[in-house]
Amino acid sequence: MTSSFSVLMSPVEFLRNPLCWLRAISDYRGEICATPNFALDLCVRKVREEALAHLDLSSWKVALIGAEPVRADTLERFARHFAGCGFQPEVFYPCYGLAEATLFVSGGDRARAPIVQTVDDHALQQGRVSAADPGDHGARSFVSCGRAHLDQKIVIVDPETGIHCSGERVGEIWVSGPSVATGYWNDPEATEETFGARLADTGEGPFLRTGDLGFLREDGELFITGRIKDLIIIRGRNHYPQDIELSVVQSNPAAFRPGCCAVFSIDVEEEERLVVVQELARSRSADQGQGIPAHAPVRNLVQPGRRPRPRGDLSGRGRSHPGRVRHPFHPLDQQAVETVSGRAAARVPGLAEKRKE
Repeated sequence: MTSSFSVLMSPVEFLRNPLCWLRAISDYRGEICATPNFALDLCVRKVREEALAHLDLSSWKVALIGAEPVRADTLERFARHFAGCGFQPEVFYPCYGLAEATLFVSGGDRARAPIVQTVDDHALQQGRVSAADPGDHGARSFVSCGRAHLDQKIVIVDPETGIHCSGERVGEIWVSGPSVATGYWNDPEATEETFGARLADTGEGPFLRTGDLGFLREDGELFITGRIKDLIIIRGRNHYPQDIELSVVQSNPAAFRPGCCAVFSIDVEEEERLVVVQELARSRSADQGQGIPAHAPVRNLVQPGRRPRPRGDLSGRGRSHPGRVRHPFHPLDQQAVETVSGRAAARVPGLAEKRKE
């Protein structure tokens, strides 16, 4: 028999001071901890060098990472920043799951570092998976969420046709297995739609439709690319909002506050148009973008702390339809907005051309 105990921390307290979380792991000799990707980024940005000498993360054995896309560069930065504290890269354990499957669907191997797959971004925008080298132009890297465990089964399916996709295609992730729930309480219509899916070509099923997009390698490694409902299609190309949000922040890191960007689309004259809301860093003003081309996709700059934050993910996707947002964004004046960096558009293929037309 073994015994263990858990230490709980308020998410708000973590956001105020990420160092408290790492101190708890250090002081209580924590071995297992779960975190989303953005929390690792926040620790790297907020935990100063002088604090590292007082942290001992050598007891940390499993760092479960999920709830949002896992980025390879985030893992590298965190491992490098806290290497002197005894943190080992093999501790990272990217995984995938959802409540409808009793939380866990897939995970990696604790004995190895996370697997990273680099693909061609142009092919990905067309729903294809084409291997690329990390240094290639337009290459994008995805971190594997591991393989299905126990008796779980994962298939990638074309969400429009219901036909099983090959390993070279991106599709919706469908799951079956003993941990998948039987349905939603008192909602037979939603239960049938979500839990009763069957492959159109073979009739195999039932499967749980997760609403998530990804691809599955021949060796069973699962890679998440985004969510169906979040997908933005511009000029026939698929764009994932989290990638555009990252590109916007990286286009002007001195002026744009990390983790405080929201990207969504609205219909304008029967055409899908991109909207970006970006919060400025504290003590920064819109003149940080002076002299930069005005064809950026950014439409709203907001002062620090003025962008509404719903409960849930920081971007607020999935909580309300963008066209019916009731909270004011308090944008800066139009002249200030027009000075925002055009480098953000240059980072996302297809967007810069759209704005020039």
